[in-house]
Amino acid sequence: MVFLIFNRQFMKKDAFHKQAVLPLSLALIPVVFLIALLSVNVFFTSSGLFGAYSNQWILLIASLFAVSIGGWKQVSWRRVWFEVISNLKSVRTPVFILLMVGALSGTWLLSGVIPTMVYYGLQFLRPSVFLPVAVVVSALVSLATGSSWTTSATLGIALVGIGTALGIPPAMVAGAVISGAYFGDKMSPLSDTTNLAAALTGTDLFVHIKYMTYTTVPTFILTLSVFVFLSIQYPVTGGTDVNPLLLAIDAIFNVSPWLLAVPLAVFLLVFTGAKPLFALFSGVLMALGLALFFQRELLVGAFESVWQAFGMAVFSDLQIETQHPVLKELFASGGMKGMLWTVFLILAAMVFGGVMKAVGALDSIASSLLSTTRSVFGLFASTVFSCLGMNLLTSDQYLALVLPGKMFKKAYRDKGLASENLSRTLEDAGTLTSALIPWNTCGAYQSSVLGVSVADYFVYAVFNYLSSFTTLFFAALRIKIRVRTNTADLESSTPD
Repeated sequence: MVFLIFNRQFMKKDAFHKQAVLPLSLALIPVVFLIALLSVNVFFTSSGLFGAYSNQWILLIASLFAVSIGGWKQVSWRRVWFEVISNLKSVRTPVFILLMVGALSGTWLLSGVIPTMVYYGLQFLRPSVFLPVAVVVSALVSLATGSSWTTSATLGIALVGIGTALGIPPAMVAGAVISGAYFGDKMSPLSDTTNLAAALTGTDLFVHIKYMTYTTVPTFILTLSVFVFLSIQYPVTGGTDVNPLLLAIDAIFNVSPWLLAVPLAVFLLVFTGAKPLFALFSGVLMALGLALFFQRELLVGAFESVWQAFGMAVFSDLQIETQHPVLKELFASGGMKGMLWTVFLILAAMVFGGVMKAVGALDSIASSLLSTTRSVFGLFASTVFSCLGMNLLTSDQYLALVLPGKMFKKAYRDKGLASENLSRTLEDAGTLTSALIPWNTCGAYQSSVLGVSVADYFVYAVFNYLSSFTTLFFAALRIKIRVRTNTADLESSTPD
């Protein structure tokens, strides 16, 4: 109660001085400091400066550094507190959504939803259409799991092995897998980057996903067309044998097409306008109900009780034992616990963004960007190249979303553009280009898991690099660029 009274007094508009303004040279110092720490963390330490949570600690240290600059310029502590608390309040719903996504991931594994999607997807593989089917199956699995990493480490490994047996170059198969996996990672409501981009820009999660379809679907169709052409041009010499994988899944889970009703119901709720938390919570409940019906033997044989299984799936680490090495990661989930790393990253990013706003650094950077970017296309182009630059410099796709997201938010608003324009561009450029950079965590991971260097699969990761061009093409022609109005957001196809 004392805290609440103190906080209300602290948050009054007249409790701090007017907005600080920093010159651009000072405003950029905290950003340079942050990038320098991240570079040291990536290139000069083996396990990170601060262990698994290095990026979170670095954001908080950079926040303190920005506070010191604000103190030197006589910025009130009350203003800093106000902006930080405001930022943290703005991500309350996304944080709950992320935790529910963790629960959904665990329950969809326990109920057999995810194994069923992999099971049926593998059966569609045919030598003559192997590459385009690999793209589609990878996309479906990634949509269900919300993770390109999990898709690559499970289905991706299997597909590269099968493709090699068919005489298809591993780099070509890896490009197909990565293209499909990042489509799902980008479009799934279960994806951490999808939730992060929406949270950073203040965009409703499902508005963000719907708006991404305008650039994502055409890009995906073009990607599929490329792999269809490659399938025609590149003859295969072997046959596909997915029986070991199918038998391994069938030995543990009761596979049934009825289980696919769960993701279909969730996506139906999503696109009919249901609240995100309601849609995801409904998916959790449906999955638990189907687990009781379809996976009774698993629940009784692998766990002490049904409630223990449900608790592990929703809240903690869940590992379904399998003898097949490829499926071990697919049969694992961290539940809500597994989402804490991303939650802490978002909270640390909001603290950094709040401090930068309080000391006047964000407004200074945004004003500088607007002064040099006179057109809407220029603003989109600046966002794309900033995301790419952050992926190159910070070696982390999350920070390639966080920093441009915070810096450009005001610039888009000042241009009269709806927030979903920024959230979509962050995903098109930030999420997808991360896998194209060898020293980025995503590029390094995909390369090590699939056994193909980034330089080799780069040209075949068509979806990843084509998405940035698509978003710039749409911006140049003012296609599906939504503007802000006093009453509602409308789509504009005419210049300002």
